[in-house]
Amino acid sequence: MKIGVISANITSESRVAITPDAVKKLRKLGFEVVVQSGAGQAAYYADELYQAAGADIASSRTEVITQSKIITTVNDLPAEATESLSYGQIVIGMLDPYRNTQLDTYAAKGATVFAMELLPRTLSRAQNMDVLSSQANLAGYKAVLLAANEYSRPFPMFMTSAGTVKPAKVVILGVGVAGLQAIATAKRLGAVVEASDLRPTAREQVESLGGKWLDVPMSAEEAETAKSTGGYAWTPSEQYVKDQAAVVDKALSNADIVITTAQIPGRNAPRLVHGATLAKMKAGSILIDMAAGTGGNVEGSVPNETITTDNGVRIVGAANIPSQLAAQSSDLYANNLVNFITTLIAPAGDDASASLALNLDMEDEIQGALAVTHDSQVRLAKR
Repeated sequence: MKIGVISANITSESRVAITPDAVKKLRKLGFEVVVQSGAGQAAYYADELYQAAGADIASSRTEVITQSKIITTVNDLPAEATESLSYGQIVIGMLDPYRNTQLDTYAAKGATVFAMELLPRTLSRAQNMDVLSSQANLAGYKAVLLAANEYSRPFPMFMTSAGTVKPAKVVILGVGVAGLQAIATAKRLGAVVEASDLRPTAREQVESLGGKWLDVPMSAEEAETAKSTGGYAWTPSEQYVKDQAAVVDKALSNADIVITTAQIPGRNAPRLVHGATLAKMKAGSILIDMAAGTGGNVEGSVPNETITTDNGVRIVGAANIPSQLAAQSSDLYANNLVNFITTLIAPAGDDASASLALNLDMEDEIQGALAVTHDSQVRLAKR
């Protein structure tokens, strides 16, 4: 049984779904692997490395799809590749399922499609398959380095004969995996860090990394509701929203660096920084909008572009930061995919000579959650 690895659009994506090390793991499981020529080139994995790991090299994407039972990808398949699918094939990748316009086509082709973003992250056995965490961790780190490169001053405090250099003030909005890594990285570089998040429980995590929590007063009832829902399902009161906006506005007015990380699967990113706040920020301050590709947290941000406002604030639309760390991002992503693919293998039982077989089980809590099409049906509930 073959697993195929196709090349991403090199102009927007440098990662590859399966690395040579992952090929070795898949072969140990009993799979054969075929890789589109050049698929790993942008992540510094040449065809020769795949061949040395035991993979075959195909000259085209169509050739890979024709040969493979399972097709792995970083992002959604191009339309022409989707048309090449046949009944019973499996596609695995980060497919942006709630915005994906090809689900009906996948279903019509009879393909079983797994969107890795839908992984139930609360399941302990799913943690090593969590692509959102593995990619966000690296993105949070890189976002700080992008900010340091754009910023015209150093991050740490310096004591010099010519005077004292003050540390940079960094504000992180959104304290998920990316935000926490951004806090840790900014602290390691010597910055003074503040952070904000809707979830009151995030305060302990922020402070454990040496950051200052931007506290917004709330009633005891609101605090209990936010805590019990983890923050994600909590709808804050109108007064709380106003109070938070005031706290964030003040912090950003004094900030040198702002990194925004808030994204909601299947929806446009929430607007966290508005034009009125941007107008109060200092000339030379930097905003890294990690949600630029899904609508943007910052008013005026443009994906993959840097915009300078009239008052000298630079807004960096960082739409795909993990792709800028393609070698490491690919390593982690490939490990996530291998761990998931392992769950698709039918138990060998007592017959050691039995051939490799798949066990697609939509009742399984992981497979069922990730499958967006199966048995010629679209399974994804609309949001």
